[in-house]
Amino acid sequence: MRLQRLILQNFRNYTFLNEVFNTDLNIFVGKNAQGKTNLVEAIYLLGLGKSYRTNRDSELIKWGCDRALVNGMVIRNFGPISVEIRLDNSKKKEILLNEIPNKKIQELLGHINVVIFSPEDLELVKGSPAKRRDFLDREISQINTGYGHFINMYSRVVYQRNNLLREIPKNKKLIDSLNVWDLQLIDLGARLVKKRLEIIKKLGILSRLMHRKITNGQETLELKYISRFPVNETYSMEDIKEVYSRELSKLREKEIYRGITLLGPHRDDLGLFVNNTDIRVYGSQGQQRTTALALKLAELELMKSEVGEYPILLLDDVFSELDSTRRKFLMDVVKRVQTFVTLTSLEGLNISGIKQEYCIYRIEEGSIIRCDSYGRVKKYIEGYP
Repeated sequence: MRLQRLILQNFRNYTFLNEVFNTDLNIFVGKNAQGKTNLVEAIYLLGLGKSYRTNRDSELIKWGCDRALVNGMVIRNFGPISVEIRLDNSKKKEILLNEIPNKKIQELLGHINVVIFSPEDLELVKGSPAKRRDFLDREISQINTGYGHFINMYSRVVYQRNNLLREIPKNKKLIDSLNVWDLQLIDLGARLVKKRLEIIKKLGILSRLMHRKITNGQETLELKYISRFPVNETYSMEDIKEVYSRELSKLREKEIYRGITLLGPHRDDLGLFVNNTDIRVYGSQGQQRTTALALKLAELELMKSEVGEYPILLLDDVFSELDSTRRKFLMDVVKRVQTFVTLTSLEGLNISGIKQEYCIYRIEEGSIIRCDSYGRVKKYIEGYP
């Protein structure tokens, strides 16, 4: 999977961009607030239909403009795919897939697969459970297009059920309606839990292998699905529903009292254990970063095994957060993947040690300068920043 061309119009700080990228490695270098991350964000938008930095599409539109456009052409094993996303301050975004308009995000998922690794992802290990749930859901949505649909349906059920729970103390007759929402909650929730268990099993094998390579076999990483009701990978869908229903009934009075749904995949977590120690709580910063790196690299391999080709890898300013050993390991792994790297300086990136083809781009105030020839690249390395 290779992003061949990217076109931007009034996106963030870019007035216009039309660039053909290297099929292997693309390095964006520039000072902060020049537009490096904006390019990575645009590529991510093409894959998932939303930004990883904001929930407001209006923030993606260049200041003072009413609309923006992001267009990308990706070459896959089975042929080219064109995705265009139009943003407008006065209406919802429009998604075009192979020039066919009015596509929903669920229809977009899986056509352009992306994996992003940013400083925020280093918080994946020690951050909140919501970060790890989002990591799982984003991964699964790209390899199982129906999963995103179930996520949206489940979220709506939780929202409606919470509204009902808050009204029941005012009107006791409404409690009979709770059974209807419980059935939907259990059915949709069990589907999500089942798929998460399947993916965690596969991801666990791959991340354990990556982690052992990074630590030279000194540490072993184990992933566990942590739920508020007992469940594991051997459970069938019916087993999960049965346990879910039983445990949910025990919490009914407490849920009515608090006015929120206390049980389900929206409250579950991904457990991370290194040598049987909960790395989320007791791991050193180095161990936590190693674990985050192992998870991201395992995500690449999992996507390759599920869809038949590697996704596009986005490395947004992570090299400054990694030591030389982890940087080298990361660069060795990404040789097989089209990669986009953002840096404030080329220091720390061993240009002479890069084996695959690459291009360096200088980013300044929403403009991009491609450094093709060796002479220009050498001068660029010596002179900037």
